[in-house]
Amino acid sequence: MGYVHYPHLIQKGLTPLKDVSYLKNGYLETTLDWLKGMDNNIRLMDLPSFVRTTDPKDIMLNFLRDEVVRAPRASAIILNTFDALENDVVSAMQSILPPVYTIGSLHLLVNQIADKELNLIGSNLWKEEPECLQWLDTKEPGSVVYVNFGSITVMTPQQMIEFAWGLANSKHTFLWIIRPDLVSGEAAMLPPEFIMDTKERGLLASWCPQEQVLTHPSIGGFLTHNGWNSTIESICGGVPMICWPFFAEQQTNCRYTCVHWEIGMEIDNNVKRDEVESLVRKLMEEEKGKEMKRKAMEWKKKAEEATAPGGSSYMNIDKLINEILLQAYQ
Repeated sequence: MGYVHYPHLIQKGLTPLKDVSYLKNGYLETTLDWLKGMDNNIRLMDLPSFVRTTDPKDIMLNFLRDEVVRAPRASAIILNTFDALENDVVSAMQSILPPVYTIGSLHLLVNQIADKELNLIGSNLWKEEPECLQWLDTKEPGSVVYVNFGSITVMTPQQMIEFAWGLANSKHTFLWIIRPDLVSGEAAMLPPEFIMDTKERGLLASWCPQEQVLTHPSIGGFLTHNGWNSTIESICGGVPMICWPFFAEQQTNCRYTCVHWEIGMEIDNNVKRDEVESLVRKLMEEEKGKEMKRKAMEWKKKAEEATAPGGSSYMNIDKLINEILLQAYQ
């Protein structure tokens, strides 16, 4: 998502931050109108979270700075996105980097290959529980909120409770994926009162086949951490999002989801149950949610066009494979 020139951020003195007060004094609202291919109104707080360090020797900040410097020396840049989704950024990258191949969404491209053995290849860090698909089969179209914060995002016990009661108070049906390590330093435990209150309309699971969930007709919205895999899978499923970015590039994904693609709404990091309830209701009941759904379905169509024979991603992966084979035989 995007191409952030970390050396320029460092040279301009925008990062590292001078001290921790800069995290809360409004400094992160600073707009950056010089990032090539990106929105002139993008803010420092919308960039990957690694810029929010006060340490000049921060490992991730310096790693990313070095990778950006090395990028022009690569043989090619391969991105799991599609041209229509990030045209401005991709065009900007193509003007300063080696050949850029947009070959996303990869999971849609795989569906174009008639080889059932590919189904054995997976990238999940957790064992899936496919039983949730049978549960979804019993629900009305567009009636279920899917909740999943990804493979590594963690939250505090209080944040988990706020999410729980926000979902419960919305009165909407939900499928919530709760990893055993979702809560920082503790087992993921929900109040017994919450379990009783939602037992008729909620399903809790430790993991699931997300691609299949997001394309299931009963799913009406996705409460997500906005990791890139989840974001693009939601786009390809035509599912609008409620966004709670945690770290890394998730803040940037959230900005594009909510502002550029207009298929998401952001929850404040300091999550409160009233806000969760309000956004779930807005997503599932109100005109705002219906408009987001319409736009999400438009992006789904564009994703499918990109990965169909003759589409941009379909042709790009063909070019990439041929280039690799050519290099291999030289």
